[in-house]
Amino acid sequence: MNIEQKSIHIKLKSKIEELISAYEKLKGENLKLKEQMATLENVMQEREIAYIELDKKYNQQQLAKAFVTSSEDAHDAKIKVDMVVREIDKCIALLNR
Repeated sequence: MNIEQKSIHIKLKSKIEELISAYEKLKGENLKLKEQMATLENVMQEREIAYIELDKKYNQQQLAKAFVTSSEDAHDAKIKVDMVVREIDKCIALLNR
């Protein structure tokens, strides 16, 4: 082997070592990114479940709120019912004459 061939051989060996080093570095980064992605997917699933639970609770509260009236609304409704009953009593009284 002459000097030129040795030089080419050394340069080629150096380049191959650089490529291997870069490959190992990228392989490590890829592994870290995969782990990070798995962690983020787990977090996303947990938050999705929490969102669904909160949505269910919200819907239940909305439904419960629809059935529950405030005391002021109940008082107004009672007054209206009393007025209607009095009107009916008057009508019955007029019919009985």
